[in-house]
Amino acid sequence: MASRIADFVAARAMRVSTLLGPDKMRSLAKFNKHVTNPVQRRWAHRLPYYALIEHTGRKSGNQYRTPVMAFVEDSSMYVVLNYGTQSDWVRNLQNAGSASMTHRGARYRLSAPRIVPLDSPELPSAIRAVDAPERSALHMTIEPIQPTELG
Repeated sequence: MASRIADFVAARAMRVSTLLGPDKMRSLAKFNKHVTNPVQRRWAHRLPYYALIEHTGRKSGNQYRTPVMAFVEDSSMYVVLNYGTQSDWVRNLQNAGSASMTHRGARYRLSAPRIVPLDSPELPSAIRAVDAPERSALHMTIEPIQPTELG
């Protein structure tokens, strides 16, 4: 049941962001950063298609926890960049080259961030189905973090 709900939410969220377009989504980003994200941080790391990315600010050095809609397959993580490539968290990951993520209760090390066009055949079919050629996705390699490494 929870998986069907998560599938529905993921599909609707991508559809809404496609309908609104990048400019309106950038405006919505500020609201989400201060209102929606603090709420989503409480549950995003437990649900399918969501993750909590922990990264360091490229200018401030502060630690951030950003909830994202994530598609995890094998040793890769993909996030559709609904707010564009200029989002602070995306730029922080690109600058650092790594981060960590909690997805469905498990911790992962993220590395090798790169931007991929949404029509790229390397993306999962669920992402390519968004049909928004002007958009892109962030791809990162993931590696599980063992409990002994959490120290």
